[in-house]
Amino acid sequence: MNAQIITIGDEILIGQIIDTNSAWMAQQLNVVGISVTEIITCKDDRESILSAVNRALSQGDLVFTTGGLGPTKDDITKKTLADLFGFPMAFHQPTYDIIEYLITRHGRTLTEAHKAQALMPVGIQHLENQMGTAPGMWFEKDGKVLISMPGVPYEMKYIMEHQAIPKIKAKFKTKIIRHRTVLTVGQGESKIAEIIADFEDSLAKDNIKLAYLPNIGKVRLRLSVTGDDATALDALLDVKVEKLKALIPEYIFGYGKTSFEEAFGEILKSRNLTVATAESCTGGLIAHKITSISGASHYFHGSVIAYDNRIKINVLGVNPMTLKNHGAVSEQTVREMVQGVLNVMETDYAIAVSGIAGPNGGTPEKPVGTIWVAVGNHKEIRTHKLLLSKDRLKNIQYTSTFALNFLRRMIIGI
Repeated sequence: MNAQIITIGDEILIGQIIDTNSAWMAQQLNVVGISVTEIITCKDDRESILSAVNRALSQGDLVFTTGGLGPTKDDITKKTLADLFGFPMAFHQPTYDIIEYLITRHGRTLTEAHKAQALMPVGIQHLENQMGTAPGMWFEKDGKVLISMPGVPYEMKYIMEHQAIPKIKAKFKTKIIRHRTVLTVGQGESKIAEIIADFEDSLAKDNIKLAYLPNIGKVRLRLSVTGDDATALDALLDVKVEKLKALIPEYIFGYGKTSFEEAFGEILKSRNLTVATAESCTGGLIAHKITSISGASHYFHGSVIAYDNRIKINVLGVNPMTLKNHGAVSEQTVREMVQGVLNVMETDYAIAVSGIAGPNGGTPEKPVGTIWVAVGNHKEIRTHKLLLSKDRLKNIQYTSTFALNFLRRMIIGI
């Protein structure tokens, strides 16, 4: 079954707030077998709301709206929807009683606006909202259902979880949707697509869809299938995931919602290993990524942010002649940075980076985006030269992910 979501509010259209409601709603609906086929954002005016709702209703039988149900004059959603469905408005005492309780229990005084908020369309089903004064509304006519909820996230979530979804499950027979997400790092989506092309082609016979969800340095592969038997669907997806593992084992770091930083930490913790970083152009982002995971103190000792060459020399022990002859952005320098931070932090492994993140500072010999990365221990050091773009933030982000993955591959032996 398909559904459409409409978010109502000028504040979303002008970028004052971000629409997080739609993403959360789509996730919850997907769990119960409902696919969101379109998300629409419209202005707080009658014609925009009518246009968006009519469009959504023409494409399916289930529509959700959020926003425009408050007590102020610009909240016109309720009256607009009542007119669209041909429902008259009337004072609704149960709604007023809830509003009165919520307002007066905090010592505030009811206003005429609150009384006006108790005017409700006659013919709807009321969806209780224990988190605020605006109830949800279930409009139904000619087989079409529209569920209208407040835009305040915690109010919308309460109504969805306690009212809307249970009623939807009781009314509609929906298919079961199952997903598996395979998490990869170290290769772009085009290269992965090339490697698994035959595998992707084979999915069609089982009605499985594959989606590529790229991020900086990482790609999520989501396998989705719809059917009636959850056990059979899960078994089918498990088989497909095993085939993917055989095709791209070196790129897969986890599954589901596992973060790369979490997976990296588990590798160190399971092997009782420790790590430190020596960072120049990344400015501590690698250390930040490592320590974003609770329990990182088990395997992370610390970091030296060696932005200035004096820190490279005085703290990390980089030879001044190395910097003079080869420069800070060089294979020789990052090798010595690894050796230095291993000694300073007394760890099993270390990461070092030095480069020109941009957008300025490049030379013909070392253009912007030139970054050297080194990882290693007291026995072996591996290095790699990155040639990236002129986008400073992307360069820093990519380098941080690359460096962690570079060390991951060294530790697990690939």
